[in-house]
Amino acid sequence: MPAYTATIVAAPEDIDELGHVNNAVWVRWIQDVAVAHWYAVADAADADAYFWVVTRHEIDYRGNVRAGERVTAETWVPSPPRGARFNRHMRFTGEDGRVKVEAVTTWALIERASGRLMRVPAEMAAPFLG
Repeated sequence: MPAYTATIVAAPEDIDELGHVNNAVWVRWIQDVAVAHWYAVADAADADAYFWVVTRHEIDYRGNVRAGERVTAETWVPSPPRGARFNRHMRFTGEDGRVKVEAVTTWALIERASGRLMRVPAEMAAPFLG
């Protein structure tokens, strides 16, 4: 399965009162990296006609990241969609080589014109599966 990677540096506004990246920021990063992966791989016509919404997040917080620290985000889709939905995996690794956050997020495909859920066509999923 082809993985997509991105590098993120924690900004001061990402930090909570405990001195590390806030949990809500991790959720934003999960979405930002997933959307970037979609636009990097999807056919332009598909990107214009459809968008994705999150229906479920499962997140394991394994370590902390402080302002100025860098993480590498890696995301992949390990298995074909089921109807309108698929699971996307995400891993954030710190500069120390340790996994800071892991997540599995369920996404659903929405047709822009109708606003309705749509079964994911095999040809749309193929570039994400390898």
